Amino acid sequence: MEFDLKRIDEIIDACGCEAKNLITVLQNVQAELRYLPNEVMEHIAKRMDISVAKVFSVATFYENFSLNAKGEYVIKICDGTACHVRKSIPILTKVRELLELSEEKPTTDDMMFTVETVSCLGACGLAPVLTVNDKVFPAMTPEKAEQLIQDIKEGKIEC
Repeated sequence: MEFDLKRIDEIIDACGCEAKNLITVLQNVQAELRYLPNEVMEHIAKRMDISVAKVFSVATFYENFSLNAKGEYVIKICDGTACHVRKSIPILTKVRELLELSEEKPTTDDMMFTVETVSCLGACGLAPVLTVNDKVFPAMTPEKAEQLIQDIKEGKIEC
């Protein structure tokens, strides 16, 4: 896959080429591409005059960075204590079943959906909760999750 390295250079230029700006550069690149491809991280290292190992170590240290391509819609299902006791696992099971995904295969073949579990979304009072591209959907049930996915597929809801 080819990437617009000119756009990556624009991001680096806007953030600054100093090593202290690496995390910000990686965040902005990931916002643009939805993940951090190897060849792009190598380009960042070269442009910022940082070792490739340093860029990869930062990208792999922080949980927010992804080295794998994600779908257009990233569904995060909370499995923190409040959500777990309010039955978040049946929601996760239903979503994975509907999208034919698993823990080993988190992204659909058409790159439309990625499903992840997270330890906490910070919305315990709304449990169980899931997010789609950081938009919060509270008091979720397997049935509501099924309708949400259908609405996204049909373009009835924007996330």
